[in-house]
Amino acid sequence: MTALRERRRLETDGQPASCCPSSAEPPLAGLEFIGCKAVPMSYEEFRRYEGRLEVWDAETETAWMVRDPTSPDHENPSHGLAGLVERIAAVRGSPIKCYGAMDLLRRDAHGKPRRIMQADQTVYLYPERAELLGSSAMVVGEHNYPDVVLEVDHTTDVRRGKLRLYEAWGFPEIWVEVPDHPAPSRPKSRRPGLTIHLLEGSAYRESPVSRAFPGWRAGAVHQAMNEVKPSGWTHARLEHLGRTLGARDGTGPDDDPLLRSLRNESRAEGRKEGLAEGREKGLAEGAAEGLERGRSEVLGETVREMLRLRGLEVSAGFPGRLPELPRRLVVAAALACESERDFHARIRDL
Repeated sequence: MTALRERRRLETDGQPASCCPSSAEPPLAGLEFIGCKAVPMSYEEFRRYEGRLEVWDAETETAWMVRDPTSPDHENPSHGLAGLVERIAAVRGSPIKCYGAMDLLRRDAHGKPRRIMQADQTVYLYPERAELLGSSAMVVGEHNYPDVVLEVDHTTDVRRGKLRLYEAWGFPEIWVEVPDHPAPSRPKSRRPGLTIHLLEGSAYRESPVSRAFPGWRAGAVHQAMNEVKPSGWTHARLEHLGRTLGARDGTGPDDDPLLRSLRNESRAEGRKEGLAEGREKGLAEGAAEGLERGRSEVLGETVREMLRLRGLEVSAGFPGRLPELPRRLVVAAALACESERDFHARIRDL
């Protein structure tokens, strides 16, 4: 119901766009919406419509809808992108918002809705600047553009229709994803992969790498969106992207509440384990040292008594702490020595 109320508000109190599109909008007759069917739809009907559509045009009162029913293969890339972006945002330390298939609207000269498109996914790197709170539509000339718009060509081909409108309306970066699993009705010319379109001046050019996510290449994005479980390589790439964006903004993982909590918990657990390990190691080392010292003291008493029985004088502290030598060698030195001094000389030689 929120979307319906917003559409009514756009009709009653909308204002003309504060800036112009990046280029003249192509005539409707020159656009092709491949994989879609045209359905007559008045504005009143559009206001009540709660389903998905590709494009709605006020002048012809027509809506273009995807001919085939929506399937998981069509929905998975957009949902997958939202999950990937969430991980990047956590490492960056500040939110990145995905608004899904919201209305993208352009008004006419009187402030009334002229055309509306619905993207498969919309990504805002800085959602607090988007001024979209309380709005179900992004209005060209009034709201900030999404940093990335994703279109999924599972049974469609946006290149001769929606992409030309995105270009005319000035959207900065469009990703067109063709999923790995083809639909029977997919145009044969549409091969799996992701194409990145960057706006330069008033026209798009294809780019191998994203501008919004520096270093994220089209092939890597396609792989990540089509993985059932993110690979180690994808995890590493997402972390790198998060740290790159964070370095630019002066933020990091500790600025994300969840990661900060997990890190603090991990540090506390590490300190606890370290103390326990150190205590255990200290006890073991102490026991070994005590055992060795005990053995040394017993052997020293034996050597002292042997010299006394042989009639040799020994000092009060003799023989002191003996080095780690086999017992038989120490006893042999005690039997052969002629004095306390001679005993220590023999031990040194050993």
